[in-house]
Amino acid sequence: MSLMVSWWVVASLILPAVLGAGMVLLLRHRLTLSRFGSIGSCLILILVAAVLVNEADGGRVQSYALGNWRAPFGIVLVLDRLSAMMLLLTAVLALIVMVYAISTGTDRKGWHFHPLFQFQLLGLNGAFLTGDLFNLFVFFEVLLIASYGLMLHGQGGQRLKAGVQYVIINLVGSTLFLVAVGLLYGVTGTLNMADLAVRVAAAPAGDQGLIAAAALLLTTVFALKAALVPLHFWLPGTYAATTGAVAALFAIMTKVGAYAIIRTSTLIFGEDAGGLAFLTGPWLLPAALVTIVIGFLGMFAARGLRDLAAWAVVGSMGTVLCAVSVFTVQAMGPALYYILHSTLVGAALFLIVDLIAQRRAQHGDAITLAPRFRQSEILSGLFFLAAIAVVGLPPLSGFVGKLLVLDGVRAAPQAAWIWGVILITTVIGVLAFARAGSLIFWKSASVEGEIELRALRGTRGGIGAAAALLLTLAGLTMLAGPISRYTAATAAQLFAPGPYIEAVLSPQSGGRR
Repeated sequence: MSLMVSWWVVASLILPAVLGAGMVLLLRHRLTLSRFGSIGSCLILILVAAVLVNEADGGRVQSYALGNWRAPFGIVLVLDRLSAMMLLLTAVLALIVMVYAISTGTDRKGWHFHPLFQFQLLGLNGAFLTGDLFNLFVFFEVLLIASYGLMLHGQGGQRLKAGVQYVIINLVGSTLFLVAVGLLYGVTGTLNMADLAVRVAAAPAGDQGLIAAAALLLTTVFALKAALVPLHFWLPGTYAATTGAVAALFAIMTKVGAYAIIRTSTLIFGEDAGGLAFLTGPWLLPAALVTIVIGFLGMFAARGLRDLAAWAVVGSMGTVLCAVSVFTVQAMGPALYYILHSTLVGAALFLIVDLIAQRRAQHGDAITLAPRFRQSEILSGLFFLAAIAVVGLPPLSGFVGKLLVLDGVRAAPQAAWIWGVILITTVIGVLAFARAGSLIFWKSASVEGEIELRALRGTRGGIGAAAALLLTLAGLTMLAGPISRYTAATAAQLFAPGPYIEAVLSPQSGGRR
């Protein structure tokens, strides 16, 4: 890795780490300075991520050994197309969510919002860049600890109850992660993912049972993070209970689970793993199909808009993992495009729902009749655009994403099941949003009176942030050609792990070979 690229890669970790610590120590009571720092950090991270995407687009995988410790013993950061894409997605989402949080005063509702936000970015960026499983665990813990604080931000009994459940579930997941990592290390003697790919492929038959057990345990942990059925139960209550800005940021949390499944399945347990190749596929696809069904049925049964948005995240994760679990280049490219779409549209929906709930006063986000509320015309338009994007109707990127997924899986033996589930649940999604929208905007228009609010913060900034997310979806649609070519090239790179292994372990890269 060139010196300049090394600086950019390290900057994506150092910047949020130093800024977050600095905010805790020096800016605890200086909200204005913290806000400037957070916005500046997000802007710089977008610049850094854009440079890294441009660098990765050349197709070369590059590694950086922290402290010049040789792989597989030292900490390695690896830049490829997938990690660069996820960094840019995180940075763009973070900037828009931060603008929303500041505009609506969400960051005023408790202490340490800005430092926790920076530590969350540190954990996310680290998880996408790390080249070994133990540091993936470490960055998971960093982002989870930050998310515990963010989830409880603003306090409240319901939020505390959901927060306790969220913490317990993730502690169980972290314990299982450690057990799986320990098992893999005990059998192979390494946790570097490139080195693991080599050793798993050469593992004697007697060790393959233990390695398979560790792989299934790892995938279970990642499926828990990704809210895959039956491990999805924590998500609706957690996301619906927290603030709108935090829920919007959490839209990328489930994608970390999907990222980990993609990375380990294609690199460590890919085609070269012999009898261990894609061993999670037989149960991952059925689970993903059920996840889509449960997610969209949950949307239809939701009694509140926050619940509806949370179940939409579950359904979209099912669609992503459905394409991933086919384990082909043709299906993985569309899955990556759908990750971009579903993250942005999930966040947009949470912000729009939060804006609606703020304006409905005591009626909140309940899907019931209520008098008209302020700015209902603008919010109805935003809600409509978000709805068609979530369910996958034209012209926004949800339609393009689902078309790409359906086309990508058509050669798979299970194509009929995938097509059937995706198309039928799309209809259910349309009905769910039609029910919610007609009650809150259309039928409520005939209710006499208007909800009066004494004060409402960030009327323009909050709506602007939600609209900006929808504009990114429009950008995904208009640039679908080049973006899908990038994701297709990323999928091809994932299924050819040789350059990744060479970049980490070759002597030229500071590796041991």
